[in-house]
Amino acid sequence: MNDPILLDIPEQIETERLILRAPRAGDGAEVNAAVVANLDHLRPWMPWAATVMTAAEQEIWVRKQRILFLRRDELPFLIFWKATNRYIGGTGFHHINWYVPQLEMGYWLAKEVEGNGVMSEAVEALTHFAFETLAANRVEIRCDVNNERSAAVARRAGYTHEGTLLHNARHHLTNELRSTHIFAKTRGE
Repeated sequence: MNDPILLDIPEQIETERLILRAPRAGDGAEVNAAVVANLDHLRPWMPWAATVMTAAEQEIWVRKQRILFLRRDELPFLIFWKATNRYIGGTGFHHINWYVPQLEMGYWLAKEVEGNGVMSEAVEALTHFAFETLAANRVEIRCDVNNERSAAVARRAGYTHEGTLLHNARHHLTNELRSTHIFAKTRGE
């Protein structure tokens, strides 16, 4: 694999209802408002939601995410409703191994838009993007065994449950042992 910095990776992916785009300077306030509005919904699953950022701290975070995208270390995408351009969640690839290539997808969605197939639409678009644009050979989705909604998204998108890592981490709020499901899809599936 050549240096991934040479990859021409589109900064925006469109679906029927969504725009997934790389973070940009100035996105911090809108991201912060959505995160703060969804803290109770996010805290059980997302370690980064354990503490509340200010809008200024979120802007710094967004700009760092932009750098990760440009360096190809991670490929974060913000999720917007196409019709209103309103920010409703986040997704993207992390733990990237460009040598294989293998990517791990993560995602979250504002509670008010859950249950409408929005995340399934985003996951299907990113999966296609991973295989067709990034030439990935493997995409993984990992989630807490108790996060049934996240696991359901992976299953609906055709990911195979490959196994469960038992007691592989501590919960970021309770310090209790937790377990992680691993779902994957490989090229050609």
